[in-house]
Amino acid sequence: MDCKVIEQILLDALPLSEVHVTSDGSHYKVVAVGECFEEMSRVKQQQAIYGPLADNIASGELHALTIKTFTPTQWKREKLFNM
Repeated sequence: MDCKVIEQILLDALPLSEVHVTSDGSHYKVVAVGECFEEMSRVKQQQAIYGPLADNIASGELHALTIKTFTPTQWKREKLFNM
């Protein structure tokens, strides 16, 4: 599955300010940034990302998904210290 397609699915489904998807061919990594994660538990954040991708996961088109979610403030901090 193309990374840009995954990004568009997530952008269409969630109010994200940024989304980045990378793949090594079989494993995908999603980094999603949005205010919508502010009041969510980690489990709810993961579910918010999995939800729009559920059909693709169920069909086997998408698997081995790693998800990292951030609020915009957390993302600024992450970029400052880890990039």
